[in-house]
Amino acid sequence: QVQLVESGGGLVQPGGSLRLSCAASGSIFSINAMGWYRQAPGKGRELVASITRGGNTNYADSVKGRFTISRDNAKSTVYLQMNSLKPEDTAVYYCNAHTPWLPTPPYNWGQGTQVTVSS
Repeated sequence: QVQLVESGGGLVQPGGSLRLSCAASGSIFSINAMGWYRQAPGKGRELVASITRGGNTNYADSVKGRFTISRDNAKSTVYLQMNSLKPEDTAVYYCNAHTPWLPTPPYNWGQGTQVTVSS
């Protein structure tokens, strides 16, 4: 059974940093590009960053230059380093496979990790 377990969220002041981690089942991690998604209160879930198996990355314009996605294939883990955080980054963050040809990612969502940016 596919499992996605996110961690590393918390409360941080504007301008601060957090590093999120997502441990994924090895079977899906080895064959998929991965993405970090977020859902703010009252809004839909959006893709913020993606990384291919080979390490090519893409970012939403709203986080470009501030967030960095990376992956450790040996640990089946994907990371999101978030710097210069803004209040509008407040959301629940999730990881999943990145499959843009599908209407939604193919695996069940994990519990997510809450990121709150506030002074």
